[in-house]
Amino acid sequence: MKVVLTADVKNKGKKGDIINVNDGYAMNFLLPKGLAVAATAGAVNETNQKKAAEIARKEKELAAAKAAAEKLNMATVTVYVKCGESGKLFGSVTSKEIAEELKKQGYEVDKKNIMLEEPLKKLGRATVEVKLYPGVKTKINVVVSELK
Repeated sequence: MKVVLTADVKNKGKKGDIINVNDGYAMNFLLPKGLAVAATAGAVNETNQKKAAEIARKEKELAAAKAAAEKLNMATVTVYVKCGESGKLFGSVTSKEIAEELKKQGYEVDKKNIMLEEPLKKLGRATVEVKLYPGVKTKINVVVSELK
């Protein structure tokens, strides 16, 4: 029996896949639990439309991420922090502070997407990688300056 999966089923397929299964498996497990629907022409057509819409949405997100990466590439962000007489910071500059400064400049970047290997603890300039979308990365310059 051909069915269209409405959810991911282990060892069978992912949501939206059209698979051929035994009649008993479909009638006694997949259909009653709502994991699949019978593969009628309408169900197959609806699944194909959803897949096409999902692909179009992902392409649009990817294009937007690439445009944002181009705009953000090597942008400079200045973070002002308090520091001692020897130039040592009180605390450190984290991805949260960098994200806040980017937001002030008009860039919407989640702090989780700022790839800091460790917080910045010195005055000066650092290059930081920003991940905007899977496979779309860019670099920004972060300048840590003393708050006066």
